[in-house]
Amino acid sequence: MRPSNRAWKLTGVAAVIGVVATGVLVTRNERERRAYTPDEVRERLQQRLKETEQDVGRATERD
Repeated sequence: MRPSNRAWKLTGVAAVIGVVATGVLVTRNERERRAYTPDEVRERLQQRLKETEQDVGRATERD
């Protein structure tokens, strides 16, 4: 059986909605990312590095 034209139209509309929703999310995330100054980015990366090093240190102590 072949799907009706209505099914194809609904599939197309759903695809368009998905593309638009993805674009909105990407744009929002990009705006948030650009809101940081270079110093803030550096501080955040250094903090994440310290946290990761601490987590690795704890994991090796348990073994």
